[in-house]
Amino acid sequence: MAVQPEGTPCWADAMFADVEGAKSFYADVLGWTFGESLAEFGHYTQAYANGKAAAAVSPPMPGEEGNPSSWCLYLASQDTAATVAKVRENGGEVLMEPMEVGTFGTMALARDPGGAVFGIWQGNTHEGFETEMGAPGGYCWSEVFTRDAKAVDTFYPAVFPYTEQKMDEASMDFAVFQVQAQPVLGRMVMDSDFPPEVPSYLNVYFAVPDCDAAVARATERGGMLHFGPMDSPFGRFAVLGDPQGAAFSVIDVTTTKGEMPPMSPAT
Repeated sequence: MAVQPEGTPCWADAMFADVEGAKSFYADVLGWTFGESLAEFGHYTQAYANGKAAAAVSPPMPGEEGNPSSWCLYLASQDTAATVAKVRENGGEVLMEPMEVGTFGTMALARDPGGAVFGIWQGNTHEGFETEMGAPGGYCWSEVFTRDAKAVDTFYPAVFPYTEQKMDEASMDFAVFQVQAQPVLGRMVMDSDFPPEVPSYLNVYFAVPDCDAAVARATERGGMLHFGPMDSPFGRFAVLGDPQGAAFSVIDVTTTKGEMPPMSPAT
C-alpha cells in the first residue's frame, strides 16, 4: 500500500489492560487474527483482516495503567515534527513529541482544541492500513465528535491540507474534511444526547459483512450497544463499546438506504 496523502487516516490502535481478552473479543466481532507480540515495542500486537494489517492492540505504556481504553486514529504526515509545530501554532496540544518506532516510522500524539485525541504517523517500513476501504474487518471511516465545531473546523484545515464541506441538513451539524477532493474524515457536533461527562473523541468505524450479526456477537461477548443498528446512505451501522470500554463503530457498506445528503463548501 502506498504512503497515504497528508492528513489521511492511516492507522488505528488501542491499549488494553487485558490484551488477551481484547484479542478474543475482536476476533469474534471483526474476524481478526493476530501477529506476534513485539516485546521490544511494549508487546505491541498487530491485528489482521484476511491476512492484511488492520489495526493493533497493546498493554498500557508505563504510567498509563488505569486509563480507560480507547481507539486512537493516526493521520498521515510527511514530516511529523512539522505537523506537531502546526498543531501548537493552531491551538492544539502535543501529548507526545515525535518518537521513532524502530524502522517502522515516527509517531506523535496530539489533542485538538475541542479535546479529541489523535495520532500522527510518518510511515517508513510500516505505511499503515493494508486493508481495502470497506473490506470486512478493515478500517472504513472515522469522525471527530466535538462540542466546539468552530475551533475544530479552523484547526484541522490549518494542520492538514483539508478542504471542508458541510451537510445541508438542519437537524444535525455535520461536516466532512477532504484531501485531494476525497472525503477522509467526518466532523459531528455533540448535542444534548451526549452526557456532559463524555469527552470529545474520534470515532473509528470498522467494516463488517453484517452489522446486526456483529452487534449480536459484541453484546454476547460483554460489549455494549450505544447506538443503532441504523440504516443510512453510507451503510447500516452501529456504535459499540467493547468489554473494556473502548468505543468503536461497525458498518456494513453493502447495505445502504436513502439518498446521499447534499453537501456545500464550508464558508
